[in-house]
Formats: sequence, structure tokens, C-alpha cells
Amino acid sequence: MSRSIRARSSARPDRRKLSDVARHVVLPKDIATTGWPKVEAQARLCGIEYDGWQRQLGRCILGKTADGVYAAGIGGVVISICRQVGKTFLIGTMIMMLCILSEYPLKVLWTAHRTRTSDETFKFMCALVRRRAISRFVDGEPRRANGQQEIVFVNGSRVMFGARENGFGRGFDSVDIEVFDEAQILTERALDDMIPATNAARNPLIVYMGTPPKPSDPSEVFSTRRSEALKGDSADMLYVEFSADKDADSDDRRQWAVANPSFPHRTGEAAILRMKENLGDDSFRREGLGIWDEAIVSNAIDPRLWADGTVEKRADGGVVSFGIDMSPDRSALAIGACMKYWDGTAHIELAEYRDTKKHGTAWAADWIAERWPKTAAVVIDAQSPAMVLLPELKSRGVKVMVNTTNGMGQACGRVLDMLTAGTLRHLSDDAQPQLAMAVSNATTRPIGKSGAFGWNKTGSDIDISPLVACTMALQGAWITRRNPNRRQHVMH
Repeated sequence: MSRSIRARSSARPDRRKLSDVARHVVLPKDIATTGWPKVEAQARLCGIEYDGWQRQLGRCILGKTADGVYAAGIGGVVISICRQVGKTFLIGTMIMMLCILSEYPLKVLWTAHRTRTSDETFKFMCALVRRRAISRFVDGEPRRANGQQEIVFVNGSRVMFGARENGFGRGFDSVDIEVFDEAQILTERALDDMIPATNAARNPLIVYMGTPPKPSDPSEVFSTRRSEALKGDSADMLYVEFSADKDADSDDRRQWAVANPSFPHRTGEAAILRMKENLGDDSFRREGLGIWDEAIVSNAIDPRLWADGTVEKRADGGVVSFGIDMSPDRSALAIGACMKYWDGTAHIELAEYRDTKKHGTAWAADWIAERWPKTAAVVIDAQSPAMVLLPELKSRGVKVMVNTTNGMGQACGRVLDMLTAGTLRHLSDDAQPQLAMAVSNATTRPIGKSGAFGWNKTGSDIDISPLVACTMALQGAWITRRNPNRRQHVMH
């Protein structure tokens, strides 16, 4: 018996209602009955007990219309829930009981974004079905052959596990239940590949569960469904959100309890402290307290203007300048490039972007020095951690322009002005994902009192160094007096 299951059977009962512990509960319309009582009765026979809020959440998830189909069968079940609450226990045991009880073989897909998460879920479920009261319903040992993780029941039901990052989930048909774990990392494209698998099912159910997404997460599926639920725009979806107050102090144990209905009677203080220690403050607010970021009213760079500047290929015939920036935590180093043309237009792109923990920083000085003879300018902002490269660049004969605070305001303004005028080009977002991510998450910070501004970011876990590096490259191209004496035709 696993530790988590044993703890659940011995902890004191919790009879709180779902509405007492969840911040938002948005029910689908036309719930007439629920399949939960049978599930709970079978679970009890298997030695599994649920808390009060879990029972009510289970009733909602398995809510059915008068026709006997799941009330959330079209819009799906969407659960925003922080870590260390026990969502895998609730959803996992519920699915196992459904497999045992089903009159026909159920086919279940359980997917996570990361292989590690999928593996951990599979291990938990394997421990669950080894219990004597459940193992008699299982057809042999769980299967792990050829990377296929699967639990098969004697009645033909089966639960298959896999990671979306490895392509798991595509090509299946007649799937009765799909569980999208880590739903905060789920794109519409991935969903389009997997949802058709349920089209031929008799009574399909789709469950999305995850933590509030980081700004850098491809979270359009999760975020859109939350928005629709809170606006009341989806009558066939169940949405439940567990979260602390938006202004919560991350050290406040009372707020831990608001966000996590399993704290402290099932999830102890040590577990929360360990998570808090290993996550940054922004990440802990999302993953430990379930708090969603406030929607950004507007991007610093208009997405439409940025899209309008996209080209498939950089044009030759200009002169090259480079900008260098490093993230505040010094984890990544970016080299931006700008090719300036005779007609006053320019092209910017991310020339290099490397993890400093793996590659260090010395490579950047060598990279720049190799290209220096054909380069018009190399720029580093005076406030950037990349200033650490200044001595190494100078020792290689590279003359670096150090950008001032006023220069930053001028440079950022030039980016916006040129995008608006249609004179600044860049490669597609697919070709430059790090730059695209920086642009989509860039806000502004005021510089002085004259209305000047610099780039800022939406959270501590966002890296805008690719954008800053390209901005510095553009700045250098416009203010340098250096002429490399030959036109640069290729930007390496």
C-alpha cells in the first residue's frame, strides 16, 4: 500500500462542502443525476474514502443529464488546482472505479505534458491497483513494454498513460475518457490531434486539470476555458478553481489552507515549505497557491504590428550590428542582430541564445570577435549583467558601445516607431521562439519623467533578454559611426 493511500484512510474526516473550499464552481446546465454514488460505494469496498469536498467534486464531474450523458461531456471538466492537493488521488481512483464498474470496456487516455509527470502518475496508479481489493479486477501486471504504460482490467477496460511531448495520444479512436494533466501546457493544435479520438465513444468525458499557467506557457486551451466559464459563456462545461486570495502573503498559512483543502490535515506544512523553497515567488503563487496572473491589458508591442513585420527570409545588402543581453538571474545569454539597409529599414533577429549553466559566457566574446571586422557596432546596456563580458570583448579588440539609461528609452521607442511605420522586419515566431516569447510578454517601465520607457516583463520567470539584445543591436546600428568598409551580406 502506498504512503499517500494509507494516509488518506487514516486522516480525520473532512466534511467541508465544495463551495466552502473552491473559489469558483461553475456547473454545466441540466444536471439531473450523477454517477458518483456507485463510484464512491465501489471505492469504499476497495478501502478508499473521500473528503466531503472531494465527494461533491466527484458528483459534479460525473453529473449527467436526464438522458444519462455527462452534463460536461461537450465542454469538458476543467479544474484549476494547485500542487499537493491530491488531484491524482481523486481523479485516478474515480477512473479506476469507473473501469471496474463499466458494463462495457472503457478506454481511457491519461496524458501529461512531461514524461516525468506521466511516469509519476503511472507509478501511483500501479500502487493503487496492487491493493488486494482492487487487484482482483486487474488483468495481470501493469504493462510497460516498449514504453507503453497501460493498466488492463479483466472486463477489458484499460487506462493508457503517456507524455504529449513524446507525441502520445494521437491516432487513437473510440476513447471514452481523456485526462489532460498539466493542462496549463496544452495548445489548440495538440487538442485538435487528440479530441477526435472521443467522437465514436458512447458517453465521452474529457478532464482538463492543471495549475495557473506561467506567461511563457502555451496555455490557450486552459486560459480560454477559464475565461469562458467565468463569463458564463459555456453551459456545457464544469469549471472548478481552488486558489488563495490574489493579494495573499505567500508565507500566510491561512492562505495555504484557502488554496489547498488538503492542508494541513492531509498535506503537511513540510510539503508546502519544500515546494515554496524550490519555486520562485511567482511560481509558488501559481503552483502552490493557485493564483492566476492578472490579465495584461495591453502588450508593450502590439501583436498585430509585430505580425505585420514578419518575413520568411532576411534580405541581403545591409550592414550588421549586434546587441548582447543576459537575463537578471544570469541563466541565459542572448545575442541580437540588426541588419540596417540604405533606405532606412532594418531587420532584427536573435542570432544566438544559450543556457549559461551549460555553455558559460566566454563563447559570446569569441563569437562576437570572429565577426567584429565586418560589424558596425556591438552594444551592451550599462545595467545588463552582460556587462561582465566587457573586459573579454575589449581584450579581443572589440569596441563595445555601452548604452545609457537615456539610450534605452530612445532604443525602445525606435522599435515601436519603426514597427508602426512598417520599416522593421523580423523572422516568423516559429523561427525565433525565444524572441517571440519575449515580445509577447514584454511590458514597459518608465524611465525618468519625460515619458521615455524601457522593456519590462510580466513575471520573474519570463526572460526578455532576446528582445533587449535585438533592441540594443538596433540602437547600435543607428548611432554608430563605424563603417566596416564593406557591406555585410550574410548574418551568421
